[in-house]
Amino acid sequence: MERIGFNELPQGLYPAMKGMQDFVDHSGLPHSIISLIKLRASYINSCAYCIDMHYKDAIAEGENPQRLYSLPAWRETPYYTPEEQAVLAFTEELTYLRADVNADHIHDELKKFYSKDEIAKLTMTVIAINGWNRFVRSFGPTVGGYKPGAHK
Repeated sequence: MERIGFNELPQGLYPAMKGMQDFVDHSGLPHSIISLIKLRASYINSCAYCIDMHYKDAIAEGENPQRLYSLPAWRETPYYTPEEQAVLAFTEELTYLRADVNADHIHDELKKFYSKDEIAKLTMTVIAINGWNRFVRSFGPTVGGYKPGAHK
């Protein structure tokens, strides 16, 4: 159920969110990695609109559906590269934000595959999708009608 339509938002609010997303989209990170981050965080945050959007976009871009619907159980599957596994663990760490977990091992694993610059960009990618998940969950757009590429 839509609570507040995107056309009803205060001026500047949507462009502020979009600016962060534009940075991510032009960061130079592989789009397949960005897609996995978006979908994994959206699953964690139970954002049905974002799950629908990012699943459809990934399929339209040629991603294997098996990898997408297996994301909640990624540790138990052989579908992800070591680099992707490091990113998925990092995505979970930043999305759950558990104070009782020492995440040094997650960062150590990430450093095996990514530079400091890339890790900073991965961080912004996780921040952006978590922001979008909360943005969308708060305003409640209707789920299911998204067409691939509509928000690019």
